[in-house]
Amino acid sequence: MRHIISLLLQNEAGALSRVAALFSTRGYNIESLNVAATEDPDISRLTLVTKGSDEVIHQINQQLLKLVDVVNTADMTLDDHIETELLLIKVSVRGDSGHDVSRIIASSGARVLDDSPESYTLEMTASSSQLDEFISSVGDCSEILTVVRSGAMAIARGHTVLGTGS
Repeated sequence: MRHIISLLLQNEAGALSRVAALFSTRGYNIESLNVAATEDPDISRLTLVTKGSDEVIHQINQQLLKLVDVVNTADMTLDDHIETELLLIKVSVRGDSGHDVSRIIASSGARVLDDSPESYTLEMTASSSQLDEFISSVGDCSEILTVVRSGAMAIARGHTVLGTGS
């Protein structure tokens, strides 16, 4: 099962490498990874996507909490949450395919960042599965030149907050 794990960790050199090392030494794969500072410049939020049973993910969270840099963790997929991902895609458009691409852009909520005569650079924010569908649709009527994705990010719905515990 796919899990989104959110961690708060000290914003210090080596913190990310220690988290990645925990996964690698235990043979777990990280499918996507996002790290950025929070409202507290000393704390970063790391969001990663991995696959495993609920028991394996619980064990991973327990091991993460033992790392000195990790302040708190949460498996976002256990509770109601909002999930999104950012996509930047550059496609080559020729002839009438520009009309098809424009139709897909309009129906999907994507945004055109650059529409030079030979290519479009597009931006879209949606769930991972919606982005997969968008890439497939755009690829059916244009040549995909490059794809850049942020990986999933998640936040709990309602009043639940992943905090520092202090």
